[in-house]
Amino acid sequence: MIELYGMGSPNVVKIYIALEELGLPYTVHPVDVFTGKQFDAQFLKLNPMAKVPVITDSDGPGGKACTLFESGAILLYLAEKSGKLLPRDMAAKYEAIEWMMVQMTTLGPMFGQHVHFARFAPKGNDYSQSRYTTQVHRVFEVYEQRLGEKPWLGGAEYSIADIASYPWARNIPAMLGAPAAEKYKNVMRWVGTINERPAVKKALAAVDDVRAKTTQFDKAQPDHLDKVFGRGKYAA
Repeated sequence: MIELYGMGSPNVVKIYIALEELGLPYTVHPVDVFTGKQFDAQFLKLNPMAKVPVITDSDGPGGKACTLFESGAILLYLAEKSGKLLPRDMAAKYEAIEWMMVQMTTLGPMFGQHVHFARFAPKGNDYSQSRYTTQVHRVFEVYEQRLGEKPWLGGAEYSIADIASYPWARNIPAMLGAPAAEKYKNVMRWVGTINERPAVKKALAAVDDVRAKTTQFDKAQPDHLDKVFGRGKYAA
Protein backbone atom coordinates (compact mmCIF):
# COMPACT_ATOMS: atom_id res chain seq x y z
CA MET A 1 0.00 0.00 0.00
CA ILE A 2 1.23 3.47 -0.89
CA GLU A 3 0.70 6.36 1.51
CA LEU A 4 0.54 9.76 -0.21
CA TYR A 5 1.24 12.92 1.76
CA GLY A 6 0.13 16.08 0.01
CA MET A 7 -2.45 18.71 -0.84
CA GLY A 8 -3.72 20.11 -4.13
CA SER A 9 -0.66 21.71 -5.71
CA PRO A 10 0.48 20.74 -9.25
CA ASN A 11 3.42 18.69 -7.98
CA VAL A 12 1.05 16.61 -5.86
CA VAL A 13 -1.51 16.33 -8.67
CA LYS A 14 1.16 14.51 -10.71
CA ILE A 15 1.32 11.74 -8.15
CA TYR A 16 -2.45 11.37 -7.86
CA ILE A 17 -2.62 10.96 -11.64
CA ALA A 18 0.22 8.44 -11.79
CA LEU A 19 -1.29 6.32 -9.01
CA GLU A 20 -4.69 6.31 -10.71
CA GLU A 21 -3.23 5.58 -14.14
CA LEU A 22 -1.28 2.66 -12.71
CA GLY A 23 -4.16 1.36 -10.61
CA LEU A 24 -1.99 1.27 -7.50
CA PRO A 25 -3.86 1.28 -4.18
CA TYR A 26 -3.09 4.29 -2.01
CA THR A 27 -4.30 6.26 0.95
CA VAL A 28 -4.00 10.02 1.37
CA HIS A 29 -2.66 11.96 4.33
CA PRO A 30 -3.58 15.64 3.81
CA VAL A 31 -0.75 18.03 4.70
CA ASP A 32 -2.08 21.50 5.51
CA VAL A 33 0.77 23.42 3.93
CA PHE A 34 -0.74 26.88 4.41
CA THR A 35 -0.87 26.35 8.16
CA GLY A 36 2.74 25.11 8.21
CA LYS A 37 2.14 21.42 8.89
CA GLN A 38 5.03 20.50 6.58
CA PHE A 39 7.36 21.91 9.24
CA ASP A 40 6.13 19.52 11.95
CA ALA A 41 8.86 17.22 13.28
CA GLN A 42 6.98 14.10 12.19
CA PHE A 43 6.70 15.29 8.61
CA LEU A 44 10.32 16.43 8.51
CA LYS A 45 11.33 12.83 9.19
CA LEU A 46 9.71 11.98 5.85
CA ASN A 47 11.09 14.96 3.96
CA PRO A 48 13.71 17.23 5.53
CA MET A 49 13.00 19.73 2.74
CA ALA A 50 9.52 20.31 4.22
CA LYS A 51 7.74 19.90 0.89
CA VAL A 52 4.96 17.79 -0.58
CA PRO A 53 4.47 15.31 -2.17
CA VAL A 54 5.93 12.41 -0.23
CA ILE A 55 5.08 8.73 -0.59
CA THR A 56 5.80 5.73 1.57
CA ASP A 57 5.47 2.31 -0.06
CA SER A 58 5.10 -0.60 2.35
CA ASP A 59 6.01 -2.94 -0.52
CA GLY A 60 9.14 -1.24 -1.76
CA PRO A 61 12.24 -2.77 -3.38
CA GLY A 62 13.02 -6.16 -1.92
CA GLY A 63 9.75 -6.10 -0.04
CA LYS A 64 11.05 -3.39 2.28
CA ALA A 65 9.26 -0.13 3.07
CA CYS A 66 10.43 2.84 1.03
CA THR A 67 9.92 6.59 1.49
CA LEU A 68 10.43 9.05 -1.35
CA PHE A 69 10.11 12.80 -1.81
CA GLU A 70 10.46 15.01 -4.92
CA SER A 71 7.73 14.48 -7.49
CA GLY A 72 10.11 13.58 -10.33
CA ALA A 73 11.78 10.86 -8.29
CA ILE A 74 8.37 9.55 -7.24
CA LEU A 75 7.15 9.41 -10.85
CA LEU A 76 10.26 7.50 -11.92
CA TYR A 77 9.86 5.11 -9.00
CA LEU A 78 6.20 4.41 -9.76
CA ALA A 79 6.95 3.87 -13.46
CA GLU A 80 9.80 1.47 -12.68
CA LYS A 81 7.78 -0.33 -10.01
CA SER A 82 4.88 -0.97 -12.37
CA GLY A 83 6.72 -1.31 -15.66
CA LYS A 84 4.35 1.26 -17.18
CA LEU A 85 4.31 4.92 -18.22
CA LEU A 86 7.80 4.73 -19.68
CA PRO A 87 8.75 3.15 -23.04
CA ARG A 88 10.72 -0.09 -22.92
CA ASP A 89 13.05 0.99 -25.72
CA MET A 90 16.06 2.67 -24.08
CA ALA A 91 16.26 5.65 -26.44
CA ALA A 92 12.51 6.31 -26.22
CA LYS A 93 12.62 5.91 -22.44
CA TYR A 94 15.24 8.60 -22.03
CA GLU A 95 13.51 10.87 -24.51
CA ALA A 96 10.49 10.77 -22.19
CA ILE A 97 12.69 11.30 -19.13
CA GLU A 98 14.39 14.34 -20.67
CA TRP A 99 10.99 15.96 -21.25
CA MET A 100 10.00 15.20 -17.69
CA MET A 101 13.21 16.94 -16.63
CA VAL A 102 12.20 20.00 -18.66
CA GLN A 103 9.16 20.22 -16.43
CA MET A 104 11.15 19.65 -13.26
CA THR A 105 13.92 22.15 -14.04
CA THR A 106 12.14 24.80 -16.10
CA LEU A 107 8.35 24.71 -16.39
CA GLY A 108 7.62 24.02 -12.72
CA PRO A 109 10.12 26.49 -11.20
CA MET A 110 9.33 29.26 -13.70
CA PHE A 111 5.57 28.82 -13.43
CA GLY A 112 5.84 28.64 -9.65
CA GLN A 113 7.72 31.94 -9.52
CA HIS A 114 5.25 33.48 -11.96
CA VAL A 115 2.40 32.54 -9.63
CA HIS A 116 4.30 33.77 -6.58
CA PHE A 117 5.03 37.23 -7.96
CA ALA A 118 1.55 37.54 -9.47
CA ARG A 119 -0.34 36.48 -6.34
CA PHE A 120 1.82 36.86 -3.27
CA ALA A 121 4.55 39.44 -3.77
CA PRO A 122 4.03 43.08 -2.74
CA LYS A 123 3.83 45.78 -5.39
CA GLY A 124 7.09 46.95 -6.89
CA ASN A 125 8.20 43.60 -8.31
CA ASP A 126 7.46 44.39 -11.95
CA TYR A 127 10.84 43.11 -13.12
CA SER A 128 10.43 39.77 -11.32
CA GLN A 129 6.89 39.28 -12.57
CA SER A 130 7.89 40.13 -16.15
CA ARG A 131 10.91 37.82 -16.02
CA TYR A 132 9.05 34.75 -14.82
CA THR A 133 6.03 35.33 -17.04
CA THR A 134 8.41 35.55 -19.99
CA GLN A 135 10.18 32.33 -18.97
CA VAL A 136 6.84 30.49 -18.73
CA HIS A 137 5.91 31.63 -22.22
CA ARG A 138 9.32 30.55 -23.56
CA VAL A 139 8.92 27.00 -22.32
CA PHE A 140 5.33 26.78 -23.58
CA GLU A 141 6.54 27.94 -26.99
CA VAL A 142 8.83 24.91 -27.00
CA TYR A 143 5.98 22.66 -25.82
CA GLU A 144 3.77 24.05 -28.57
CA GLN A 145 6.34 23.10 -31.19
CA ARG A 146 6.94 19.67 -29.65
CA LEU A 147 3.24 18.81 -29.48
CA GLY A 148 2.81 19.91 -33.08
CA GLU A 149 5.34 17.24 -34.03
CA LYS A 150 4.57 14.44 -31.57
CA PRO A 151 1.31 13.24 -29.97
CA TRP A 152 2.89 13.20 -26.50
CA LEU A 153 5.73 15.10 -24.88
CA GLY A 154 7.86 11.97 -24.63
CA GLY A 155 7.16 10.97 -28.22
CA ALA A 156 4.80 8.22 -29.35
CA GLU A 157 3.55 7.13 -25.91
CA TYR A 158 1.71 8.78 -23.03
CA SER A 159 4.18 8.76 -20.17
CA ILE A 160 5.34 10.36 -16.94
CA ALA A 161 6.58 13.27 -19.09
CA ASP A 162 2.95 14.16 -19.83
CA ILE A 163 1.82 13.49 -16.26
CA ALA A 164 4.53 15.84 -14.94
CA SER A 165 3.60 18.77 -17.20
CA TYR A 166 -0.17 18.46 -17.42
CA PRO A 167 -1.01 19.85 -13.93
CA TRP A 168 0.84 23.06 -14.83
CA ALA A 169 -0.33 23.35 -18.43
CA ARG A 170 -4.00 22.96 -17.55
CA ASN A 171 -3.68 26.27 -15.68
CA ILE A 172 -2.74 28.26 -18.79
CA PRO A 173 -6.18 29.91 -19.18
CA ALA A 174 -6.40 30.82 -15.49
CA MET A 175 -2.82 31.99 -14.96
CA LEU A 176 -1.75 33.29 -18.39
CA GLY A 177 -5.13 34.31 -19.79
CA ALA A 178 -7.32 33.48 -22.76
CA PRO A 179 -4.84 34.88 -25.35
CA ALA A 180 -2.23 32.37 -24.17
CA ALA A 181 -4.73 29.52 -24.42
CA GLU A 182 -5.46 30.63 -27.97
CA LYS A 183 -1.75 30.95 -28.79
CA TYR A 184 -0.81 27.48 -27.55
CA LYS A 185 -3.32 25.48 -29.54
CA ASN A 186 -1.31 22.25 -29.60
CA VAL A 187 -0.72 22.42 -25.87
CA MET A 188 -4.40 23.02 -25.11
CA ARG A 189 -5.42 20.19 -27.45
CA TRP A 190 -3.05 17.90 -25.54
CA VAL A 191 -4.49 19.15 -22.23
CA GLY A 192 -7.99 18.41 -23.51
CA THR A 193 -7.02 14.86 -24.46
CA ILE A 194 -5.56 14.21 -21.01
CA ASN A 195 -8.61 15.78 -19.37
CA GLU A 196 -10.74 12.97 -20.81
CA ARG A 197 -8.67 10.09 -19.47
CA PRO A 198 -10.75 8.22 -16.85
CA ALA A 199 -7.80 7.94 -14.47
CA VAL A 200 -7.20 11.69 -14.69
CA LYS A 201 -10.84 12.46 -13.94
CA LYS A 202 -10.66 10.18 -10.91
CA ALA A 203 -7.41 11.76 -9.77
CA LEU A 204 -8.75 15.30 -10.07
CA ALA A 205 -11.81 14.32 -8.03
CA ALA A 206 -9.45 13.04 -5.33
CA VAL A 207 -7.53 16.32 -5.50
CA ASP A 208 -10.75 18.26 -4.98
CA ASP A 209 -11.37 16.13 -1.91
CA VAL A 210 -7.97 16.88 -0.36
CA ARG A 211 -8.35 20.59 -1.15
CA ALA A 212 -11.58 20.57 0.84
CA LYS A 213 -9.63 19.18 3.80
CA THR A 214 -6.74 21.65 3.69
CA THR A 215 -6.40 25.43 4.00
CA GLN A 216 -6.26 27.31 0.71
CA PHE A 217 -3.81 30.18 0.27
CA ASP A 218 -6.50 32.87 0.36
CA LYS A 219 -7.61 31.66 3.81
CA ALA A 220 -4.11 31.39 5.31
CA GLN A 221 -2.92 33.58 8.16
CA PRO A 222 -0.21 36.13 7.21
CA ASP A 223 2.33 34.57 9.57
CA HIS A 224 1.76 31.14 8.04
CA LEU A 225 2.32 32.53 4.54
CA ASP A 226 5.49 34.25 5.73
CA LYS A 227 6.81 30.93 7.04
CA VAL A 228 5.91 29.06 3.86
CA PHE A 229 7.60 31.68 1.66
CA GLY A 230 10.55 32.36 3.97
CA ARG A 231 9.87 36.06 4.32
CA GLY A 232 9.42 38.57 7.13
CA LYS A 233 10.82 37.22 10.39
CA TYR A 234 11.52 33.90 8.62
CA ALA A 235 13.85 35.43 6.03
CA ALA A 236 17.52 34.49 6.15
